[in-house]
Amino acid sequence: MKWKRSERLVDMTRHLLESPHELIPLTFFSERYKSAKSSISEDLTIIKETFEEKGTGELKTVTGAAGGVKFIPKMADSEVEEVISLLMKELGHSDRLLPGGYLFMADLLGNPRIMDRVGKVFASRFSDMDIDVIMTVATKGIPIAHSIARHLNVPVVIVRRDSKVTEGSTVSINYVSGSTRRIQTMVLSKRSMKSGQRVLITDDFMKAGGTMAGMKNLLEEFGCELAGTAVLVEAGHHEEVLVDDYLSLVKLRAVNEKDRTIELSKGNYFEKGGK
Repeated sequence: MKWKRSERLVDMTRHLLESPHELIPLTFFSERYKSAKSSISEDLTIIKETFEEKGTGELKTVTGAAGGVKFIPKMADSEVEEVISLLMKELGHSDRLLPGGYLFMADLLGNPRIMDRVGKVFASRFSDMDIDVIMTVATKGIPIAHSIARHLNVPVVIVRRDSKVTEGSTVSINYVSGSTRRIQTMVLSKRSMKSGQRVLITDDFMKAGGTMAGMKNLLEEFGCELAGTAVLVEAGHHEEVLVDDYLSLVKLRAVNEKDRTIELSKGNYFEKGGK
C-alpha cells in the first residue's frame, strides 16, 4: 500500500518527535512509505519549515552515504519565559514553605506535563553540547533527569546515598554538604558510565552546591567530563556557592517562615547565553 502525502507527513512527524537527536536515513522513510527519495525530501522540507516556524525544533540534514535527517528539539525564548513564569506562580504559594528554607515541590516534580516542558528547556540549551549521559542524585532529581534525557535521547544514571546489592560493584566518594557542612557519601555502579563520556548533572534544588560538587568529583573517578549543570531552583544567599557554572530556571531569593512569605525571581537561564 502506498501512503498518501498527508499520511506520510503525519507519520514522519510522529517518528521524528519520538526519536530526537537520532540520525534517520532517507532510505528508512523511502522504504517505509514506498516513495521516491525526492518525494521524501519534499515532505521533510515541509516538516522542517513547520518545526522552525512553530518553534518546535530544528531538522538538520546530514549529507553523504551515511547521511539522513536528525530532529533537534528547541524551545523559543518566549516559551521558556512561559515555563519559568508557570514555575514561579506554582512555587510562590505560601503553603509550599518548609522548615529550613526549602520548598515543597513533589507535586511539580510528579507532573509529567510540567516536567516534559522543563526537560525541553534544558535540552534545548544543551542540544549542541554532545551530551552522552544525564546524572542526578536519588530521588527528587530523577523526574528532571529523565525529562532532559527524553529530549536529548541519552541514558540517565542515578547516584545513591548507599550501595545496593542489585548494582554490583560500585564506586563511592565522600563529599561535604554545602548547606549542613556534614560529610556524606555518594555511590554509583561501576557499570553506569564509560571513561570519556560527557555528562550533564541535574537536581531539583541547589543551596550551596555541595551535592553538585560531589557529583562532579564522582565523574572524575570515572574519567568522565562535566558538560553542564542544570538546576530547577537555586537558593539565593550570600554564602559561597561550591559550583562555578550552572543553569537555573528559578531563584529562591528569600523566605520568611514567620510571615509565611516566599520571594522568587527568574534564575540565570537567560543570563547564561539565552535571550
